Amino acid sequence: MKRIGVITSGGDAPGMNAAIRAVVRKSIFHDVAISGVYYGYQGLMNGNIKQLEVGSVGDIIHRGGTSLYSARCDEFKTREGQQKAIEQLKNHEIDGLVVIGGDGSIRGAQALSDLGLPCIGVPATIDNDIAGIDCTIGFDTALNTVIEAIDKIRDTATSHERTFIIEVMGRDAGDLAMYAGLAGGAESIIIPERKHDFNNVVDRLKRGLERGKKHSIIILAEGVGEGFQYGKKIEEATSYETRVTVLGHIQRGGTPTAADRVLASRLGAKAVDLLIEGKASRIVGLKDNKLVDQDIEHVLSSNHQLNKDVYNLAQELSI
Repeated sequence: MKRIGVITSGGDAPGMNAAIRAVVRKSIFHDVAISGVYYGYQGLMNGNIKQLEVGSVGDIIHRGGTSLYSARCDEFKTREGQQKAIEQLKNHEIDGLVVIGGDGSIRGAQALSDLGLPCIGVPATIDNDIAGIDCTIGFDTALNTVIEAIDKIRDTATSHERTFIIEVMGRDAGDLAMYAGLAGGAESIIIPERKHDFNNVVDRLKRGLERGKKHSIIILAEGVGEGFQYGKKIEEATSYETRVTVLGHIQRGGTPTAADRVLASRLGAKAVDLLIEGKASRIVGLKDNKLVDQDIEHVLSSNHQLNKDVYNLAQELSI
């Protein structure tokens, strides 16, 4: 392994820069050359690749987003696009690639590995929807962003005695909504993995009002539906004044938390170690709070499991 490449793809997540920094400096520490691929798989196919040095990643560990930038690329999903990428990697004498991103990015790493280019996946997505690992890079930061928003919304909700629907990201996974709902003391948490009884949501609101609550917070995962539609439905069923906040892409930005910086640094460095050891088609992560690597195909063929204990606890505490 004489030269390693590093790429970020798909949606950005806080902590990606810390992972890039770890890959670059760990490679140089082991006297392995390192190249950065800019603008994701689209940039890879176009040969937008540059050599990186120690100073290339200075002063980025605390920054959100990705210094390598990112882009969506449908062409890369085709065999022809993947062959273009392989040719570019060969042209730049890259022997192995570290892919930092979510589900789609990791699938790209698997495709390149199948074509003979060793790849290691580093899971980075605020959705926390990768199977078999405790937490993805960016999830903790996004969660804290949501909690900060809930706390602020609660102030105005109390002042005006309103019900608030807060729509959060997560794609088809409810982790962000579930943990934010528990930490933010929401009355109801509505997520894709669990069918919810609308009448039960209404009953919770009414019980709260009867015992003197001045406000109510409902957390809605985007994978269930749109917040404005759900808010209208609540108003029609209760006649309570209801407001909706869609947090949107604010959840993907911002300075990464210490937890995300540490996680990203550990996973980025581990990915380099695996390539140097001659391994390929692996994904790194924390499992049961231990640093592990697993077969990418196995991870991608498995379903992310919701933490039932956390969900049940949130239900019990929101009576």
